[in-house]
This record gives sequence, structure tokens and C-alpha cells, in this order.
Amino acid sequence: MIVKTLPPSSRPIQEDSRGGTNRPDELYDTEVVPENGTQALVVRSPRLLATQNITTIAEPETRYDPVEIKAYYKNRPLQVLRRIFAVLRPTLSLAFGLWWDSRRGIVVKNDRRRANQLRELLTQLGPAYIKIGQALSTRPDLVPPMYLEELTRLQDQLPPFPNEIAYQFIKEELGAPPEEVYAELSSQPIAAASLGQVYKGKLKTGEEVAVKVQRPDLRERITIDLYILRYLAAWVQRRVKRVRSDLVGILDELGDRIFEEMDYIHEGENAERFFQLYGHIKDIYVPKIYWEYTNRRVLTMEWINGIKLTQTEEIRAQGIDARYLIEVGVQCSLRQLLEHGFFHADPHPGNLLAMPDGKLAYLDFGMMSEIKPPQRYGLIEAIVHVVNRDFEGLAKDYVKLDFLSPETDLTPIIPAFSRVFADAQGASVAELNIKSITDELSALMYEYPFRVPPYYALIIRSLVTLEGIAIYIDPNFKVLSEAYPYVSKRLLTDPAPQLRASLQDLLFKDGRFRWNRLENLLRNARNSQDYDLNLVLNQGIDFLASERGAFIRDKLVDESVNGLDALSKNVLHNFTYLLRERVGLTAVNETPAATVEQQQTLEHIKRILNILRETRGFDPAQLAPQVAQLLVNPGVQRLSQQVASRFTQKAIAKLIRQLLAS
Repeated sequence: MIVKTLPPSSRPIQEDSRGGTNRPDELYDTEVVPENGTQALVVRSPRLLATQNITTIAEPETRYDPVEIKAYYKNRPLQVLRRIFAVLRPTLSLAFGLWWDSRRGIVVKNDRRRANQLRELLTQLGPAYIKIGQALSTRPDLVPPMYLEELTRLQDQLPPFPNEIAYQFIKEELGAPPEEVYAELSSQPIAAASLGQVYKGKLKTGEEVAVKVQRPDLRERITIDLYILRYLAAWVQRRVKRVRSDLVGILDELGDRIFEEMDYIHEGENAERFFQLYGHIKDIYVPKIYWEYTNRRVLTMEWINGIKLTQTEEIRAQGIDARYLIEVGVQCSLRQLLEHGFFHADPHPGNLLAMPDGKLAYLDFGMMSEIKPPQRYGLIEAIVHVVNRDFEGLAKDYVKLDFLSPETDLTPIIPAFSRVFADAQGASVAELNIKSITDELSALMYEYPFRVPPYYALIIRSLVTLEGIAIYIDPNFKVLSEAYPYVSKRLLTDPAPQLRASLQDLLFKDGRFRWNRLENLLRNARNSQDYDLNLVLNQGIDFLASERGAFIRDKLVDESVNGLDALSKNVLHNFTYLLRERVGLTAVNETPAATVEQQQTLEHIKRILNILRETRGFDPAQLAPQVAQLLVNPGVQRLSQQVASRFTQKAIAKLIRQLLAS
């Protein structure tokens, strides 16, 4: 029996949809460890019980606690000093070079050579600094654009550590040497990163697996660096007024992320949650976690035979459509960012594989993040304000999204936003490039008092990486264009008050209804995979009948009356024309046709009806019962009464005017 102390979130869970249990009850149970009274997970594995080897692994908490770390290193000044000197030697060389450049009049923030030197320095200093550099690559409020671009190239590929250490970790974590746990294990790691290295293996039951083993002394090396950097960040924050962001808070956020990545149990739970939320999406695949062979420093997951999305020739040779897989990835990312909020923050080419059966597989769930509902709705509102060129509204969105403090003067920022999107005035937002927008916004955020929330930094990293892969596959690929159907569907179907307000902003300008916007929404939304026409109609009617829909209802009634008026004028005009033609009368005093504006409204209504008729889910055979159901809907009846009442009033008023005129 092997006892492993685990957090409460790591208890056995129920059967998943792929068959079998992720943590089978016959293998796991919970007990209380008598020595310290903590909850533990007991592994009851027939394979391990057969070894008659009983081991207790007493593991420390894996969460990041800066107070505890500070208390630990305050009593170890020599250890801290040794690390400071090891970091200072190469760092001072770079700092002196930057100072000398500034003395010679070289604009340091635009010097690519120094940016490249910084990237190499961070790689040399080790895992904590690599992770910090990767985090800084998404912080336009802290780093000049030139350095941002260089830091995005920061890789965490490091030399592997010896097999003997990896095998020892497997024995300590799983309770048996590798040859007893696995039927096969590759003689050398197939990949080595900053936090661990990966072997290819095979279980005794025949399944091929990837075995990730953590680097030795990783926790100690990272905690001492975080301790030193946190102290430095606090000092800079007190002394340097140019720094507006909470450096200590940013470091603590990064510390949380790194510690989560170092806990492979947490990574396994992330993979399962990702599967539960997005595994049902067409052609998305999430590998299975083998919990019997997983602990804090060893992770065993299903081996995925696949090709990196950037290896286009190999993908094409297998008859797989790489562009389609990117479309699948974009749709999955939209649901991650705007629907559930739990998203993969590191979708680089090595973590997205094209499988032989044409599916897109996600790998590596160590770096995940979450966006709360207010931020999710705020992002959609910001998209609507960009579409409307409402830069004042966009600036207020940035306050709501916590980029700007409420007391910030928005007066100079509103025209700055206008300049950022100036090049796109003649194009639709769908044609814009995320990278170009973020580059412009990065320069803006560096100049003005923006503070970038951690969730946004990870979103940008995720989207820009995905767009980079997409453009590599197809230079004409537009991520925002692919995203439009989903955003349109959300605006039409999501009953949240924030999005109903955004829909109103989109459809009305200066009190006038913009039929072309409704046409575009319906046309784009019908391309979304899970768009439900019946849901849109039912929710739309419920909303229009409610108190919150009063403004749109009144305007739609006016537009409907105009459309009916135009239709009746056209019918009357055509009828009288034919009648006069038959009896040989001239066209003098002929009934006037509909005005140009009324005619345009009528044309919009016709096009919308055609769009609805061509939408998936529109079935003429089911139309009669749907219409019957709509007719008994109280909201529809109220709307019909309003339209009939307004139309009658308009007809009577017109008749009175004509009588008075005659």
C-alpha cells in the first residue's frame, strides 16, 4: 500500500465519457494519516501491492506562499547571497551595456541587440527567469514593444538531466522502479523543458503513454529566485514612479502559476476539466490521464501520435486539412475565452497536434488560466464598441476590465484608441490582424497609465500564438473573421443583460434601427456550429416582450409599421397602375409608391427572411407548428397588437390628411 498526501481536489472522481474511471475506486481510497491527521489518498493497486512494498511519501504543500518562503530564507542569508552573486555577474554586464548605450544617445527601448541579449540572459539564469521572461512577453505596460517581440521567442528548452535521477523520482513517486511500473520506457527523454522532461513508455496493459518527470531541486531553485525578485520588485515599486503596475502582485501571480505547473496532480486535474468542458467539440481530442501512475513529480498520460500544426507538408501528406484544424482550434479557443472562461494559456505548436484521424489534440495542461464572467462579457462589449467605432465606450470598457483606474482621465486616451484603429476605418473588424492590433495597443499601454491584468496577458499570449500558427498555415487566415460567427451567435442568444445592452448598441445609432447590422449578425451566426434558430426566435421574443426589451420593441414596431406601409403602398401602386392600364386611363394622380427609405426597409426585411430560410434548423415541414406556437406566445400577441394599432393609426392619419387636402 502506498500513501500519498494529496489536496482535497485530488479525490477519486466518477466515470468519464471515454469509458472507465479516471481514478478507479478499486485503486484509490481516502484515509487519515495518524501522524499528522491530514487527509490522504491511499493507492490500492494490485500491481503495487504485489511488490509488498509499503512506503509513506510525506510531501510538503505545493502551493505558493510568499510569507512562508520569506520566513525560510531570512534564516539562510549565505544561501541567498550566493544566488544573488550568481545572478548579478551576467545581469550587471547587461545593465552596464544599457547604461553605456543611453550615454551614447542610443534609444535603448528600440535596440534589438540588447533585447536579444536579455533573452539569452534569462535562458542562462534558469527556470524561474525563463518563466518570468515568458510572462513579461505579455506585459506591454512594463516592457517596450521591441523587448516584447524578442521575449516572445524565449524558449524553455534546456539540456536533459540524468536518467538515474528521473528513475529515482519514478520510484519515489509511484512506489516501484520504472521496470516494474512500465513495460517499456525510452532510453533517453524525447523532450526536456525548464520544469521537467518527457519519456515515451508503454504500460503493462499495452497502452502507449508519455511519462513526464520533474527536474531535481526545482522547487528550491525557483523559490529562492522568487524570494530575491519579490524583494527587488517591492524596492522598485517604492522608488520608481514610472512603474504603475503592482510588481509584487504580478510576481505572486507568476509564483502561483509556476507552483501549479510543478504539481503534476494539478496538471492532470486541468486536463480532465478541459476534457469535460471542451472534449465534446467536434474534432477536439484531449489525452487521458492514468492516475495510477501519476503523482506530484511524475505524470503519465496517453501518448498522442500526431504532427505539429506547423509541419504542413507532413500533414498534407497524410491527407489532413491543416486549415480546418486551425478553424477547429479557433472555435475551441472562443469557447474557452468567452463561454466557460477556463483556457489553455500556452497553445504553442508543440502543444497542438494533428492526429492521423483528422482531429486536433491539445497537450500540456500545466499553464491554464481562468476569466470570470464580468471579464468575459466585458471582452464582448469591447468588441462591439470597436465594431461601432465607439472609442469613448471602449475606453470605459478598459476601466471596467481593470486596465485603467476609475479616476484616470480618459480625454487623451480616447483619440489614442481612434489612432490605433485608424488604418481599419475602411475595413471590417473581421479583417483586422490580432498581432497588429496588440502591437499598437502595446505601444499605447506603455505610454499611458495602463495596468495589464494577469488574465488579459495570458489571453493575448494565447490568441497571438494561435494566430501565428494560423498565418503560418494560411497567410490569408483571419482569426477575427473566423470568430465573428461565434460572437454573433452569443449576441443573439445570450440573455445576459450586458450582452443585450451590447446588442442594442450594435443595432441602433442615433435612435435609428440599422437593418444591415442585423443582417450581418444573422448571416454570421448561422455559420456557428451550435447555432439554434429556434432558440434565437424564442429568446428574442421573450426578450422583446420583457421590460428590458422595451426600447428595441418600440423601435422594431416602428420599423415593422414602415415596412408594412411600404408593402401596402407598393401593392396599391401596382394595382392602380394595372387598373388604369386596362381602362385606358393615363397615370396622372397615380397613387405614389413607397418612399426610398421605406423601400429600403422592405428590402432589408426580405433579405432577413431569406437568411432565416437558409439557416440550419429552418424546416418548412415544422414551420406550421412553430408558427402556431408563436401565435399563442403572449409576447408575440402583444407585439402583433402594437404593430396593428400603430399601422391603423398611421392609415387613419393619412386618410384624414388626404381628406383635408382635397
